[in-house]
Amino acid sequence: MNAQSRIISVLEIYDTETNERMTIREFPYLIEAPNWSPDGKWLIYNHAGRLYRIDSEGKNDPIEINTGFATQCNNDHVISSDGKVLGISHAEGDWKTSRVYVLPFEGGQPREVTPLCPSFLHGMSPDGKEVAYCAFRGDAKAIYVKDVNGGEERCLTTAAGLNDGPEYSPDGKYIWFNSVRTGLMQVWRMRRDGSRQKQMTHDEALNSWFPHVSPDGRQVVYIAYHKGDLKPDEHLPNKNVVLRLMSSKGKHPRTIVELFGGQGTINVNSWAPDSKRFAFVSYRLSDK
Repeated sequence: MNAQSRIISVLEIYDTETNERMTIREFPYLIEAPNWSPDGKWLIYNHAGRLYRIDSEGKNDPIEINTGFATQCNNDHVISSDGKVLGISHAEGDWKTSRVYVLPFEGGQPREVTPLCPSFLHGMSPDGKEVAYCAFRGDAKAIYVKDVNGGEERCLTTAAGLNDGPEYSPDGKYIWFNSVRTGLMQVWRMRRDGSRQKQMTHDEALNSWFPHVSPDGRQVVYIAYHKGDLKPDEHLPNKNVVLRLMSSKGKHPRTIVELFGGQGTINVNSWAPDSKRFAFVSYRLSDK
């Protein structure tokens, strides 16, 4: 990407039954990480530190969500299963000051959940009582959980290297995540208390990130970088990447989309409530 290039973001939907891609809208600037609201009406994304919602068919213009003082939100945002709460990561300065907050879905003043930083939100339990996040504490790059109403954070991973992307299964029994502990980045799963950590992908030519479980609990979509394009613990923008789909038992992983993207494409759970479609962002570079 040269200094004169600009990003064009394409908000898309993939249908797992028809294997078709549909463009919702193109943006002449960077947008990232669409969530799909539980009622099916909205897609939520971030742009330039703010959050926006657009109807899931892209017929109307985006609406900015009031996030109060949190004007440096990144692509780590989630929606509670009842659709009432937004969880966000917001940094007061650089990324090292990122903390987790919650606020009403319709907008409002955020409430701090994680005083310690940096903390990067990825999951909210189905009952809305707990958040899961990646946090850097000393030399550890681990997965933590914390009650949204207080208490101490609890570390669930002790493996060396980056452990990231924690997300609850719809039944609340498991947390899915990605870890570099075996060399390449792979998808893993553990019990909600951190026990029984199990490797779910064994790709030998891909670095696999950000597993997202469908609402019916049957499928998992994740993004993968080609080995050698970057370090295993990096998830960079502007790369040729693939989206892969597998069963929640870790069986039959297959590539369903090849695209130009990476960071921002599918950082958060973007499944539709019907478990048949999910949203993602692809990108183009333009010199115009």
